[in-house]
This record gives sequence, structure tokens and C-alpha cells, in this order.
Amino acid sequence: MTAAGDRWILVGRIVGLHGVAGEVKLESYTEPRTRIFRYQPWLLSTTTGESEISGCRGREQGKGIVATLPEITDRDRAATLVGSEIKVRRSVLPEPKPGEYYWTDLEGLEVVTIDGVALGRISHLLATGANDVMVVRDGERQRLLPFVIDDYVKTVDFNAGR
Repeated sequence: MTAAGDRWILVGRIVGLHGVAGEVKLESYTEPRTRIFRYQPWLLSTTTGESEISGCRGREQGKGIVATLPEITDRDRAATLVGSEIKVRRSVLPEPKPGEYYWTDLEGLEVVTIDGVALGRISHLLATGANDVMVVRDGERQRLLPFVIDDYVKTVDFNAGR
């Protein structure tokens, strides 16, 4: 487990309403997308504040996901949550398999070439379809580097922070 095991990380977003009984539509960043319901409690972050909830249930509905949230029983109350970010503690996620990484664990690591040249720190990662891309920043300079294990990324050392 990384040292940041208790920080809240973004795993989804409430994007709309479903029906009149207070159900909401979700955008999930988990794989598979319904796995978001395994990771609880959720921290819902809105423009007006944050609230922690447990006991969220859901299902796939057409091309999306529909969730039932505890104590949300009508459409008006559910409407106040549209746009909320859904976060979970990093510690509730399973450890990745060897050679696999959560993006959130990579953010902030220093990127160094095999010759020892520091290129900056990972700001965030992007999914491009072909492969993931690291956005590496060093002051004002920004580099986009493929995150391809063995070809471009030789090692990841969390203890060394790089």
C-alpha cells in the first residue's frame, strides 16, 4: 500500500437523474464500471460541500449505471447531487497486480531517464486508446510521455518517489 492509502480519490461522478424515486445516473471510472459499488463509503463532493455515505447500490441500465443512494427518496433531493464527484479512500481499493498501477499512485512521482536526467513530476495521466500517457511537468515545461512498461518505463519505485 502506498503512503497515501487514506486519501480520497475520484472514482466517478453523478451525471443525471433516473425516474422519480431519487435514483441517479453515474459515470464510473472503475473497471468494470459497476465495481464502483464495491468501494464504499463514498465521499460526495458538490459545490456546496461534502458528505460521506455508505450503502449505495446500483445496476447497469442500458448504456449507463443507475444508483440508489441511502436517504435519497425523491427526484428533487437527487437533483441537488447532479454534478457531484464520487470519491473513495485509496485503502478500500484492492492492491494492483504486479506491473499494474493506479494512476493516482503514480501522480507526483519524479520521472528520470535511464541516464539520470530528471524530467519533472507526473501531473496526471491520459487515456489515449493506444496507450496511457504521462503528463510530466517541470516548472512551466510540460512533456507527454507514453506510459508503456519496459519500452518507456523501466521501473516504478514508490519508495524512491520515482
